[in-house]
Amino acid sequence: MVHRFPLPASLKSIRNYVDGEFVTTGKLFDNISPLDGQPLAQVHEADAALVDRAVRAARHAVEEGPWGRSTVEERAKTLHRVADVIERRFDEFLAAEVADTGRPLEQARKLDVYRGIANFRTFADLGRVAHGDFFETTLADGTRLINYTVRKPLGVVASISPWNLPILSLTWKAAPALICGNAIVCKPSEETPSSATLIAEACHEAGVPPGVFNVVHGFGPGSAGEALTRHPGIDAVTFTGESRTGSAIMKAVADGVKEVSFELGGKNGAIVFADADFDAAVDGVLRSSFTNTGQVCLCSERVYVERPIFDRFVAALKAKTEALKIGWPDEPGVAMGSLISHAHRDKVLSYFKLALEEGAQLISGGGVPHFGDERDGGAFVQPTIWVGLPDDARCMNEEVFGPVCHLAPFDSEDEVIRRVNASSYGLASSIWTNHLGRAHRVAPRLHVGIVWVNTWFSRDLRTPFGGSKLSGIGREGGRHSLDFYSETSNICIRV
Repeated sequence: MVHRFPLPASLKSIRNYVDGEFVTTGKLFDNISPLDGQPLAQVHEADAALVDRAVRAARHAVEEGPWGRSTVEERAKTLHRVADVIERRFDEFLAAEVADTGRPLEQARKLDVYRGIANFRTFADLGRVAHGDFFETTLADGTRLINYTVRKPLGVVASISPWNLPILSLTWKAAPALICGNAIVCKPSEETPSSATLIAEACHEAGVPPGVFNVVHGFGPGSAGEALTRHPGIDAVTFTGESRTGSAIMKAVADGVKEVSFELGGKNGAIVFADADFDAAVDGVLRSSFTNTGQVCLCSERVYVERPIFDRFVAALKAKTEALKIGWPDEPGVAMGSLISHAHRDKVLSYFKLALEEGAQLISGGGVPHFGDERDGGAFVQPTIWVGLPDDARCMNEEVFGPVCHLAPFDSEDEVIRRVNASSYGLASSIWTNHLGRAHRVAPRLHVGIVWVNTWFSRDLRTPFGGSKLSGIGREGGRHSLDFYSETSNICIRV
């Protein structure tokens, strides 16, 4: 079958990358297009032996190879060369991202590949200017001391990245790990293996030394993911994905007391006050609910609207939602692509059914679109709006990770803060208001890692990113990433 969105030629067979070599294995699995349900390519699954080889190669690279003796300036130049290759091969990365995820072409062009390049460049430059502490001390007997801190790499980092934003997520982990002097073994999602292999090609072309950057393909339990997280040779694990998987990884590394950085799920609450710019708030909630078909951990699945504007807001959001164009990634005006897979669609549809059983009133969507062509074999769903659910409903507390939002009215600041905080998750929230004082009052009281005011998904790569409760452990971004991927040592010198 000839795909409308094929993978680049080098990815017809998706290989592992270990110790500077592209490696095939005897066990293959299909990379399935979410747009039509047909195979795109075959992927070589890594077994425990290949994972072990990757970890050992990474260990050799940091302890005996040139990478372990490299300076920050040398590493920064290397990361910029990788970014240069991605930039030059931009269209190949774009094709891989769209083929694997089904995202609209323009969304992937403006965000995903661009951010992959920016991650390498940003952390390369940040590493050059990062500094430690310096203290001069005089003791009671007159002895003078000079104390200063240095950053040292952790060693070998295991990175497990998700399928929803493949290149963005992988480079967000790999770039700071590498600038700090670590070697990394990456396990991308089995649903989206292509970008990771292209990044390996970019690293190979840019002259990253063997063993410094490795990619192993496969699944979680009983496959490459479990073999990697349980390997005694890793020093830290960075993971983005489901909270349950994060819990399993934490148990796997507990005996070795390994460092972990987890960015997990979210059941994010948006708050719309009556004094907000109405049209901007509707557009903002539309975007925060349905971007990437709702498959972003930061999406707003719970939306609280102040009662005086509630009915008007529901009507306006319904109209804009039903105007969203769903279809092929390159169609003019397309706003939503497919979900990642049929299995994930089954999960999302089960929540559509559950919401009605729990008492939801369906405002819009709730089903599967029909196209009359190859897309009917894909994993498409309709953007969906509910009202009327009680706060203790499962659909108000469990992450759906699809294009859904529930709208509920509220009457006071204290009430809405309490309701937003009444969640096992604590990743993000957005506030829509034109009252500056209210924004400053409410934002610090929300138990989340990120609060946006009159915007959503805006990021400065130097700021902290992460959540609390079931949404994760630690922070990524800027110096916060450098703090995780390095170990700080104090040097004390008697003068």
